[in-house]
Amino acid sequence: MSKALLRAEDRYQSTHQAARVFDEFAYRTRTSWSRSRRVIGKAEHLSKGANPRFVVTSLSPKAVDAKTLYERDYCARGDMENRIKEQQQDLFADRTSTATLWANQTRLYFSSFAYVLLSALRRLGLQGTKMARAQSGTIRLFGDN
Repeated sequence: MSKALLRAEDRYQSTHQAARVFDEFAYRTRTSWSRSRRVIGKAEHLSKGANPRFVVTSLSPKAVDAKTLYERDYCARGDMENRIKEQQQDLFADRTSTATLWANQTRLYFSSFAYVLLSALRRLGLQGTKMARAQSGTIRLFGDN
């Protein structure tokens, strides 16, 4: 992976643009893994310096190449986790502390409905504006000003 990091840094130095190089290798821990695993490495160099990331997968190289696996599958998963966190923090989906299941379920319904409305607002009402990609909390707070 160190060669990939050096290649990314060289690309960055020559273009002054963020540079990504993908690598993959087999890795096995000393005790906790029963066998070697495929590891995808993203060697990225930005203006702030090196930004390496690693993904362990059971998918074979024949099934999906390293770049596609990282950008299409892994990044999409991270984006979905961000949407879940956005709903929990900005739309109060984490407030399920009432005494009954039905009250907690109702709160989740309201939170989910609010998320669907805000997604539609971003897609339809805010299209072409700087708020079109804003998080729910930003949109919610912006409406107060």
